[in-house]
Amino acid sequence: MPSSSVSASPDIPQLQVPIVAPPRVRQRKRGQVARACDWCRVHRIKCDSDNPCSNCKNRGGQCSNSGAMKAATLPHAYREIERLEQRVEELEQRVEELEQEKGQDAEKPVHQLQTPISLPRSLSDGQGSKTGEQDLATSRLKRVWEGIYISTTRSPQKTWYGSSSLFYFIGRIDAFLAAALQQNHLADRMFPDAASNLLHGPTSAAPEDQAGLLTPPTDDPIDTTEYLTSTQEEYFLSLFWQSYYTSYPILDELEFKKYYRSLWATNDEKRKPSALADIVIALCMQYGMARLPSVERGLDATSRANVSNTDATIAGRHYYRRCQTLLSAELESPTISTLQCHILCSIYLCCASSHNMADSTCSLAVKTAYTIGLHLEPPLSLPRRESETRKRLWWTLYVLETKMSMKLGRPFLLHDSSTTCSLPADDREIAMLVGSSFAPLGGNVTWLTWNLFNTKLLLAARTAYTTFYDGASDIFNACNSQLITERLEDWLKDVPEAIKTQRQNNGVSFSTDRSALQIEQFAPLWLQRQRLLLELMYHNLCITLYRPSIFFGSAAAQAPFADGTALKCAAHAMALTHMMHQVITSTSILAGWLEVFQWQWNAAMTLIGFVLAYPHDDSTGAARTTIDLSVAVLENFGNSFAVAAGAANIVGELCIKVDLLNKKSRGKEGVRQNNLQLGTGYPETNEESLMNNDFPAFSSVDEPLGFFNMDAPEFQGVLAQSIDIINTDIYDDFDLSGINDGYSN
Repeated sequence: MPSSSVSASPDIPQLQVPIVAPPRVRQRKRGQVARACDWCRVHRIKCDSDNPCSNCKNRGGQCSNSGAMKAATLPHAYREIERLEQRVEELEQRVEELEQEKGQDAEKPVHQLQTPISLPRSLSDGQGSKTGEQDLATSRLKRVWEGIYISTTRSPQKTWYGSSSLFYFIGRIDAFLAAALQQNHLADRMFPDAASNLLHGPTSAAPEDQAGLLTPPTDDPIDTTEYLTSTQEEYFLSLFWQSYYTSYPILDELEFKKYYRSLWATNDEKRKPSALADIVIALCMQYGMARLPSVERGLDATSRANVSNTDATIAGRHYYRRCQTLLSAELESPTISTLQCHILCSIYLCCASSHNMADSTCSLAVKTAYTIGLHLEPPLSLPRRESETRKRLWWTLYVLETKMSMKLGRPFLLHDSSTTCSLPADDREIAMLVGSSFAPLGGNVTWLTWNLFNTKLLLAARTAYTTFYDGASDIFNACNSQLITERLEDWLKDVPEAIKTQRQNNGVSFSTDRSALQIEQFAPLWLQRQRLLLELMYHNLCITLYRPSIFFGSAAAQAPFADGTALKCAAHAMALTHMMHQVITSTSILAGWLEVFQWQWNAAMTLIGFVLAYPHDDSTGAARTTIDLSVAVLENFGNSFAVAAGAANIVGELCIKVDLLNKKSRGKEGVRQNNLQLGTGYPETNEESLMNNDFPAFSSVDEPLGFFNMDAPEFQGVLAQSIDIINTDIYDDFDLSGINDGYSN
């Protein structure tokens, strides 16, 4: 033990005084944290060992630890083993629960399925495991999209459509009207009847059964006499090069013409079977027939909406069905030609309003493209002509699948993470290599430039779309809207003037100023159509992207004014409608182009929803007037095919209910002023008759419309495949001298 002494004089004895050191205070060892969470580490804040930690729990944020330390000592290793064993047990238990749920779901009838909720059932009802709750707190959840189960083909089977689709938006309109008018509505009655259910039906008239419904025969072989002659096929093929070829450049013109001639080499009366030739002819027959007035043109509105097996949207279905039969032999070993057929079949079905069939066929095309490796950059050993054809095929499919998925509100099938294929070229050399005789447009712009910028437009729209729908936000806010606007404006800056439609009176292309078009009279038809389609597609995408901002409050708590994003949606819908009205009523550029009819239907129903949601907004009057223009456009299309006539009837009927609700909202004095501004042109009716659905010109929404009546006149005959070719030329000599008259501002 340490000691010390005190010295005195030598005569005094020394005393030894022990000095004891003070006892040491044992300090409590500070709890160590293996590694702070990401948020605390970045902000240099003390972090505890909880998961989530107290700091993240207090701020309500996500707690994650992306750089957890590995076990460095034996005790750490034992604890890690124990943790992993516990995790394995929990995951095995979770797998058993999912298998039990899967077995229960398999026993449920299909019609009892409900729209998916935001979280899995085992987690949302509080019965999930502790680990599952931790996973929710420590990992980013991908939001399950909302949607609607609805029947759109007069079938008892319902199909699911996501929240970006027009089907879902119409369901919201239906729910609002049901609450506001205190009536029971059927949302599926707000969709026009299409001829898609006749696509695979008999090609000749069938006897009626006792219930009065058509019963297709069990065996309906397609007679060879129903096909066109070589001269007629040549006529319809000639339509392809001025229409779909410039919008979907997936064929090589020289190669296809050479291939088609070889099909007639051995027989002048009958060509060899070819799936590719069949679907090209089917698509052109559909387009060619849709350009002509229907035989029901002079009938009343309800009769024109009755579909029959002579409808233009299913013209050429004999060729489509034979193409499908021939393709079945190519499923195991697909080729480039197989993929071309799938893409064109999907386009044909989309134009026939067979949306689910088109989506399924597009899915098959995606799998085929992956099978033959089109998602990869073409090998350098390939000739440039073949390499660019592969690129155009891949990106045309990408555009088609993106449009399809956004329109139906369903998840994308193609993903950028697996794609290394670069965008196709549009220079003069490649434009000439593919066999086209189209002249260059100046400024390094060719007929392929439109396809390139159309692809870039869909890429920009898809980026904005996924940012919102795959993000954590459930509502549309200013940040979401600004992202969409920035993406599309960046794309618009690079669009060449040569593929823009100019405006009168200094109007701006691709704007929402609704200025009149200055259509170049002596430009080729394909170029005029390209210019219009690019701008119309732009407006249609903006409508789809901005539409979630339209909010339907309750009748008592209705928002009187729209926010900026909802106004953008309405502005693009009005711009599209004004463009369509001028083009359809004064030119034949878009005659028979069935996709633009669907865009007009999309715009019209969006404007209906906007006017219902914001009856007092300053833009409501202009929107209501534009709806009348959309009816005129739909009626014009209705002269050629029934689904457009049905759409015009539905929009016209909804206008009456819109005017009723606006009348109740504004008051009698406001109604008189509003009528002067809107000029609806509809018959005067009293409020009591409207509330009772006693409309003078239209039947009730919650009653089957006339064109949905299954007791309609019996389907007549077989679609005439041998067509008077002279009659199909009625638009070729259209006088364009006055196409811009009457639309000046």
